[in-house]
Amino acid sequence: MRTNPTRRRALALAGAAGAAGLAGAALAAPALAQSPWPAKPVRFIVPFPPGQAADIFARLMAEKLTDMWKQQVVVENKGGGSGIPATEAGKAAAPDGYTLMVVSSGTFGVNPSLYPDLPYKPLVDFLPISNIFLVPLVIVGHPTLPVNTLGELIELAKKEPGRLSYASAGPGTSQHLSMELFKLKAGVDIVHIPYKGSGPAMSDLLGGHVKLMMDSTASALNAIRDGRIKALAVTTARTAPAPLDNIPPIAKTLPGFDAAGWSGLAAPARTPLEIVARVNRDVTTLLNDDAVIRQIEQRAAIPAPGTPIQFAGFIKKEIDTWGEVVKATGTKPGT
Repeated sequence: MRTNPTRRRALALAGAAGAAGLAGAALAAPALAQSPWPAKPVRFIVPFPPGQAADIFARLMAEKLTDMWKQQVVVENKGGGSGIPATEAGKAAAPDGYTLMVVSSGTFGVNPSLYPDLPYKPLVDFLPISNIFLVPLVIVGHPTLPVNTLGELIELAKKEPGRLSYASAGPGTSQHLSMELFKLKAGVDIVHIPYKGSGPAMSDLLGGHVKLMMDSTASALNAIRDGRIKALAVTTARTAPAPLDNIPPIAKTLPGFDAAGWSGLAAPARTPLEIVARVNRDVTTLLNDDAVIRQIEQRAAIPAPGTPIQFAGFIKKEIDTWGEVVKATGTKPGT
């Protein structure tokens, strides 16, 4: 096993903020039941359809943890509704460690600001366990889109305001808000077309039904490599991991731009702390394994495990950051 510099940087980012709020929830959790855990299959609720980055890496973790725990880890996709119905299901699940929630920059970072009446509170109704990955987002276009650089896209959008449109994984996702932030900083008008996940959006992009999309590098990578779509820019200020290290960052054209998608695991509030610690330990072990690191980095993503306290602090920082973007852009649900 090894800990590479990229993962260390990601871990430092995950622990950047304080974790007020987790301690109270943690103290309220009951003691671990006497029977060993896990004694039956474990369920991961993924608030997106198959094909999105959160789903891709949740399935990788499920496969590896099934081997480690000698119990099946089942991935259950509940897409749609900006991840709210799925997250409500996770909140309502029994706090016994047998249902864990795959949380993301959209459901835990953006939704608290986008939806005033959100029926869950990330750091009250859940116990953060660990982040899994950070992933740059990428602006991609259909081959028939008459631009090949971000500068050309901005020029075209300014010439024809409101005529271009872009697809995203859905309202309130990191893909959506990152593109809205780009529009704000570039001073362009590009119409948002929301989908119920990256998979359906990518299908329409590949078919030419939409010409532009903001997606995670993890889910767009194969189509980029095959030449079925073209990549214009990535959202992270630093260069994206190989094999997309030749794609320029948005910050090269719009200085200061920096954003990333992420996904991790959380448990319903009052889940025994021993189970939270066990899952955290095992996920951290996997994310330090050479083979797993390679599988994640091959999709241009960055392994980013951390302690529950670090992950709680990271979530709080994301809520604050995207709250400012929602306010500045005037973004509303469904737009």
